[in-house]
Amino acid sequence: MSDLCDLTAVELRRMIGGKEISPVELLDSCLARIATVNPTLNAVVCMDEAAAREAAAQAEQAVMAGEALGLLHGLPIGIKDLNETRGLTTTFGSRLFADHVPAEDDSLAARTRQVGGVILGKTNTPEHGAGANTFNAVYGHTGNPFDPEKSCAGSSGGSAVAVAAGMMPLASGSDYGGSLRTPASFCGVVGLRPTPGRVPALRGQLAYSPMSVDGPMARTVADAALYLDALAFFDPRDPFSRPGAGDGGETMQPAGPADLASLKIALSEDLGFAPIDDRVRALFRSRVEALAGLPLRCEARDPDMRDADRAFEVIRGIGFLAAHIEKYGKHRDLLGPNVIANVELAQTYTAEDVAWASARHSEIYRGFVEFMRDFDVLVTPAVAAQPFDKRQTYGPDVNGERQPTYIHWVGISYGITLSGHPALVIPCGVDEDGLPFGLQLVGHRFDERRLLAIGVALEQAFADMEALRRPLPHIPSLMAAA
Repeated sequence: MSDLCDLTAVELRRMIGGKEISPVELLDSCLARIATVNPTLNAVVCMDEAAAREAAAQAEQAVMAGEALGLLHGLPIGIKDLNETRGLTTTFGSRLFADHVPAEDDSLAARTRQVGGVILGKTNTPEHGAGANTFNAVYGHTGNPFDPEKSCAGSSGGSAVAVAAGMMPLASGSDYGGSLRTPASFCGVVGLRPTPGRVPALRGQLAYSPMSVDGPMARTVADAALYLDALAFFDPRDPFSRPGAGDGGETMQPAGPADLASLKIALSEDLGFAPIDDRVRALFRSRVEALAGLPLRCEARDPDMRDADRAFEVIRGIGFLAAHIEKYGKHRDLLGPNVIANVELAQTYTAEDVAWASARHSEIYRGFVEFMRDFDVLVTPAVAAQPFDKRQTYGPDVNGERQPTYIHWVGISYGITLSGHPALVIPCGVDEDGLPFGLQLVGHRFDERRLLAIGVALEQAFADMEALRRPLPHIPSLMAAA
């Protein structure tokens, strides 16, 4: 029988509401798992166990008193270390903030508590999220739950690992160029990049930028939908924000799986521009072949992503300048190489570069809207390469070629960022080394419910295929390694 910490968030929430288990019991199970596997993986980097126990006890009292319960009532949640948490150290993975203990929650952490979530701890991230591999000078490297010497990707690597290894049923992630989706693929979990505005984004300095979003990481699509429902609400401080279930909007939780026979699916190996390792192409093609027995209508077609690399590089650089130029000027000696490199690259751009990138971004977005009129969903590989050495500070080579920048290898995900559409990563078996492989499903803007329904249908179909079902880390091996 599985430990409580291994059950789905949906099942655990049902059991808490039905008084079958106590939030205190569940917290104890999660803490026990953290104690046994986190020394090997280094995913959870800061905890306030006393505060978590107090919150769990209060959640138990509310259940016994018959009070109204929130969507996440009593569920232990991990919060990425880019989100500020009241009374709990938030370092952003930076030596500049190694002792930073916020007095208040940011909007994501506050919302998580408001709907009953028990914030259990902070999950590791590269410095200020700058990196597709999770390590920093404060907490060190996070290992992959399927091979602790391999990368878990980034920047939401700590959250992906913690969820995969059963340390908590849900965790928050954030995504700019693939920071949520790439770790989900590397660790065999579900990650959702919502449409910008679906989850209010209040951390960044650029309110009118649709690039960075917060989203859920979970072990199943239904669990991701549950956390998204909790996080989706209207906040006028985000100019893209729309009402969510919490303030009268539509629920994000699908009524059931989509009818696969009714879908029209676009298949793209590389979006027409992204570097993809031949090994990943072969894995993707094998998955497409395995799905041939399902009632799917598929068409190979690439969206128009010309100049996506350059447009993304410039737009991302401007964001880095806005966020970090003051730190760079005053504390360059305390910053890591990725932050420094991004700031210095951005300083080379001209106003003409910025104007061109903004215009090309608009063209890519509008072209993608037209592209999606013909399809219910676009399916691509989630990653360009499979997990690599966790101590590798630069991104992996692709087909033996070093990429122009450390972020260039995630073009398959940042191309979708430029499109402004929601993207769901779901596990799809393992490679020949036993490491997870994921698919990226791209849906229509602000129609996460439909995208999640498609995800549920494919997840159920994969569960019946041994080669495609979600892989599980071997917990005894991780415990032994610790």
